[in-house]
Amino acid sequence: MIVRVWHGWTVTGNAEAYERLLKEEIFEGIAARNIPGYRGIRLLRRHAPPGEVEFVTLMWFDSLEAVKAFAGADYEIAVVPPRARELLARFDPRSQHYEEREHLQAP
Repeated sequence: MIVRVWHGWTVTGNAEAYERLLKEEIFEGIAARNIPGYRGIRLLRRHAPPGEVEFVTLMWFDSLEAVKAFAGADYEIAVVPPRARELLARFDPRSQHYEEREHLQAP
């Protein structure tokens, strides 16, 4: 399993609009692509002083081939739609990819 990790930051005033855009449009659009090997996404959020909110997305894929089906041949480049770019103050230009080695769930 491959985990794709990406960070983006908004000013505090754009945080709610950005989160809504992610949940209502971007995440649904990703799911609608029916990418073979795409297993889901999680969203993390925290206040990051001064006056910013940090968002982290974690995406799960079966393989790097599935990541490439999502992001393209240069799969580390961040996939940030124009509407998201309008709300973000800054973001990582590249995503990181990790091989999931263990996943333990609480009993």
